[in-house]
Amino acid sequence: MSLSEGKIKHMKALANSAGIIAAAAMDQRGSLQKSLAAGRGVDKKEISAEMMSEFKTAVTKVLTPHASAILLDPEFGLDAAKARSSNAGLLLAYELSGYDNTQPGRLPDLLPHVSVKRIANWGADEVKILIYYTPFEDPKINDIKHAFIERIGAECLAYQIPFFLEFVGYDPKGGDEKGFEFAKIKPEIVRRSMEEFTKPHYYVDVLKVEVPINAEFVEGSNVYKGQKAYSRTEALEHFRTAAAVATKPFIYLSAGVSNAQFTESLRMAAEAGTDFSGVLCGRATWKEGIPVYAKQGVKALEDWLAKEGVKNINAVNEAIKSATPWFSKLGAAVAV
Repeated sequence: MSLSEGKIKHMKALANSAGIIAAAAMDQRGSLQKSLAAGRGVDKKEISAEMMSEFKTAVTKVLTPHASAILLDPEFGLDAAKARSSNAGLLLAYELSGYDNTQPGRLPDLLPHVSVKRIANWGADEVKILIYYTPFEDPKINDIKHAFIERIGAECLAYQIPFFLEFVGYDPKGGDEKGFEFAKIKPEIVRRSMEEFTKPHYYVDVLKVEVPINAEFVEGSNVYKGQKAYSRTEALEHFRTAAAVATKPFIYLSAGVSNAQFTESLRMAAEAGTDFSGVLCGRATWKEGIPVYAKQGVKALEDWLAKEGVKNINAVNEAIKSATPWFSKLGAAVAV
């Protein structure tokens, strides 16, 4: 399916000159408030909107000279968007932070005061949605999520703005998503999720996906913790199998892991020869700055970011040198 002129223009703004999406992510809301509160030793309610905005602005200002784009949220990130480097495109989140925990299925919802039209009016180049998704969920629940994504895809199509869909796997039975048992089924969850949302009727333009393995359980990886879920050969094959089902460009998300674990995962993606088109990397670059800001304030955070944050994002940039331009999946349908 070819992209509209409007979508192509925005996609170019989100990628670097080589067509690689080397984007930073700073759209965390509830999780960031909790982390800042823990760093200060206070209740979450004491973390004000002004503090959230100040943290996001510092990250945006210091890191976007090293990124092709920045992902922010309309709740606390609109001021930060103005602080981004002139080279960086803007992605805005559309979903409500978290999920409905009053019923099973981790059902998503949208920010009530936001629409795709408003996101476009705020100067964004893209609409991003996060959903929690697993093929092992009740089909009736997944059908609700499918319809949810269909509606957003149609809305983005109407306003000629790219739609980035992020899906995060989970265990419907409540297991630990960072644990050994989940690591064993993660490759299938990622592959089947990519297979579903690459279908044309969702009008998703870029799949924002987890790496299909947990590097801490890959025997011989730099972050291996001693319990083997897959050999390195098996892990590389999981990368290839997941990549093979995508008919749309896809990029990897850091999913809150350490910089060391994320860059090791990206090295495996490169070794496997996967045709990923870059990253949207958040906490792996800046999360260690949270206690710095919580205890010492914004100037100390900016100093930390200028040294450690830039080092982290440059490590990610180095690890995606093998990435493939976003338009390569679309072939002759896009003239770049």
